[in-house]
Amino acid sequence: MAAVPIAIDSADDPRLAEFRDIRERDLTGRENRFIAEGTVVLRMLAEAHAGERGFFAEKILLLRNRVEGVLPILERFPADVPVYVAEADVLNGVVGFHLHRGVLALGRREDGGEGALLAALPERALVLVGCGISNHDNAGSMFRNAAAFRADAVLLDETSCDPLYRKALRVSVGSVLSVPHRRGGKALDVLLALAERGFAIWTLSPHGKTDIRAIPASARMALVVGTEGEGLPEALLARFQSARIPQSEDLDSLNAATATGIALFSMASAMARI
Repeated sequence: MAAVPIAIDSADDPRLAEFRDIRERDLTGRENRFIAEGTVVLRMLAEAHAGERGFFAEKILLLRNRVEGVLPILERFPADVPVYVAEADVLNGVVGFHLHRGVLALGRREDGGEGALLAALPERALVLVGCGISNHDNAGSMFRNAAAFRADAVLLDETSCDPLYRKALRVSVGSVLSVPHRRGGKALDVLLALAERGFAIWTLSPHGKTDIRAIPASARMALVVGTEGEGLPEALLARFQSARIPQSEDLDSLNAATATGIALFSMASAMARI
């Protein structure tokens, strides 16, 4: 049962401090808290809050005219999660810009660590690994691809951006809250940990040796993608198997999000996941 909405009449209300100027001051990386924006992401946060994914809502802020439309979602949160409502001028004064969606929530993650995530992977598993993914749009799209093609987890190295950044979370349509993931450590260490657990590791490069369609199915498979432009480090490409997506010779590469979607589709198909 959702909490009774609390009206806010001042942009200076201290109860909304975490929502202040969110365009310039994102909460990602601050005690594992983050901002969820929009109806779809709020719904995903409600599902995550009710499950065992380690995500919880601390408070919700809504534009007054959006309350009725999201009531079914609000009812999925426990009554101890406060719901604040404000008119447009107050909400805009808090957030720092005109927020068309009018739906915000402050979330918190309780991190179980990479070891716990790897130990929880099933015997048949597909994992996406990102190395140096610095673009938040690409990061969000990669999570959306992972959810679409039923990847069991996403692992990002320490040089990748935090997928709980507000924009990445929004672009992922909330998939960051549904696909198990961890960020941290060096890419090589992450891949060696997967190899020790029986994963067939495939790095993705325009110059990969194997056509993505020819990758043989394995019980456990990991797809490794790098940042746009530089791609994956040569040390990783040389150490593990490499694959390519055939494409026109007039274009040197696809962007990270598109390439990830195509490759995950191919690998998930080989594993009879879709």
